[in-house]
Amino acid sequence: MRLIVMGTGPFAVPMFEALLAAGHEIPVVVTRPTRPARGRKQPPPNPMQDAALQAGIEVWAPDSINLPESVEKLTALAADLMVVCDYGQILSSEALATSRLGGINLHGSLLPKYRGAAPVQWAVIQGDRTTGITVIHMTPKLDGGPSLMQIETAIEAHETAETLEARLSILGAPAVLEAIELLADWDGASPLGELQDSAEVTKAPRLTKQHGAIDWSTAAVEIVNRHRGVQPWPGSYTLWDRGKQPLRLLVADLQLSERTETGQPGEVIIAEREELVVACGTGAIQLTQVQPAGKRMMTAEEFLRGYQLQPGIRFQSS
Repeated sequence: MRLIVMGTGPFAVPMFEALLAAGHEIPVVVTRPTRPARGRKQPPPNPMQDAALQAGIEVWAPDSINLPESVEKLTALAADLMVVCDYGQILSSEALATSRLGGINLHGSLLPKYRGAAPVQWAVIQGDRTTGITVIHMTPKLDGGPSLMQIETAIEAHETAETLEARLSILGAPAVLEAIELLADWDGASPLGELQDSAEVTKAPRLTKQHGAIDWSTAAVEIVNRHRGVQPWPGSYTLWDRGKQPLRLLVADLQLSERTETGQPGEVIIAEREELVVACGTGAIQLTQVQPAGKRMMTAEEFLRGYQLQPGIRFQSS
């Protein structure tokens, strides 16, 4: 088939490589414009742009895929199908109509659960034990089209959003190829796929920096799950109010503690040798690797040697 591939992030790369290996014709890869973020000289990474250029395929990065001039260019490309994954824009009905078969989207959840920009992250944050991928036939409604393919997989106990997303991207690539085969035999009018149950819809909004703030009033297991879900960005952090200016403490690694000592949420209950344990709403967390603002990453033992941290001190959520 003649395909227009739309993607920006790393989740789309295995799918793109599978489409190339299957011999599909891809005249152009559409991606989001890469502009330097505020305070940074370099633009953020664009894995799909890099993959397309390496494959010798033209890259097109319109400000909006739904502008009249963008729709006109899509029409001129005369594609059979648009294949979308980790792109970052919602396609209008006019944009979808420019391809003979419309568009399909590879999504990192078992839709209708976790519609939105961060499905993998929220599945981990919520402590789900299973997740998966869904390939939908697209409609202008966000992640709302009928399901063509769905594959379920377990979430490992210590898996982070970063490692899970990489695994799901590989799981989804062959599913996209199967969905394309279904569409190849479609008459363009008969019902296709399985409609999503609107009563089962949950949202997965884009993460912000605030999602990394450790809320010590919650259960220890919830803190561990959130920590796993915010990797690699925004990461976990807490604040230590030392009287002058709070010290922002990035938490690179933490785990459930088996200590039976209790304290108020955020209170340090153990601070000796390599053991730094903090009370939560229920249970306790052991911080094993931290980074004070402006300093290098440290083990808990190194941090305790360099900072006067005693039991009874309380960390703050924000």
